[in-house]
Amino acid sequence: MRIAILSRNPKLYSTRRLVEAGTALGHQVDVIDTMHCYMDITSSRPSVRYKGKPLPYYDAVIPRIGASVTFYGTSVVRQFEMMGTFSINESVAISRSRDKLRSLQLLSRKGIGMPRTGFAHHPDKIDDLIKNVGGAPVVIKLLEGTQGIGVVLADTQKTAEAIIEAFMGLNANILVQEYIKEAGGADIRCLVVGGKVIAAMKRQAAEGEFRSNLHRGGSASIVRLSPAERKTAIDAAKTMGLNMCGVDILRANSGPVVMEVNSSPGLGGIETATNKDVASMIIQFLEKNAKPNNNKTRGKG
Repeated sequence: MRIAILSRNPKLYSTRRLVEAGTALGHQVDVIDTMHCYMDITSSRPSVRYKGKPLPYYDAVIPRIGASVTFYGTSVVRQFEMMGTFSINESVAISRSRDKLRSLQLLSRKGIGMPRTGFAHHPDKIDDLIKNVGGAPVVIKLLEGTQGIGVVLADTQKTAEAIIEAFMGLNANILVQEYIKEAGGADIRCLVVGGKVIAAMKRQAAEGEFRSNLHRGGSASIVRLSPAERKTAIDAAKTMGLNMCGVDILRANSGPVVMEVNSSPGLGGIETATNKDVASMIIQFLEKNAKPNNNKTRGKG
């Protein structure tokens, strides 16, 4: 099988591990810089061009697209789909999950547990926005933030109002969520592949920090999931339409609540914490689900 990994940096842990796993299982794996792809979308035989030449027709593609390049990245994935390539995550599903508001609305519509959440751009009554999610303390998030950036915990009503006013001054869209105190600064990252949780880790925030992201100094350890947590993760992935994703869950008194569904989860933390060969499991999913691309007789394929 010929596999393309869309990644801007072949040295990143996740990209490197996927290349190693794919090669070890006997496949040809190419790393392609998403932002250096350009496309012929008008011809009867759509193509992706790279470094002055048309790319071959791949059997499967694994998008590793950063949040900052979602628009262009998903257009490249869509072009591969037009060429008959199986994408582990379809372009429309990636776009769906990257839109934080849309993803939360879809999760809510399906009855999946999530913190009480308000959304606003320029609320006339800031105090009512805060009251509606249960009052302070609240977590305030920039809609476009990633890896814990643009996420603030407001301990009091006055602090929350001041932060919201500051974000409003930046003309930003914001989410206001209830603070799940009982989670103790920890969340659970469930890695879902093909409708199954193949690995899970608990991420604990650093001392004095409430964000558990590993990028922010959090630590990771293996965790045992309850049946409800496992079902929540699987249902969230299904709702987003993602074959592979990381589902972040908090343990609330009311049961598991979903914070985010990540269409391009990092593999380093979870492979280290669980000692599982997650990269090989992802390649094995492709082996079972990606059919040979009948168009690959064209070009270098």
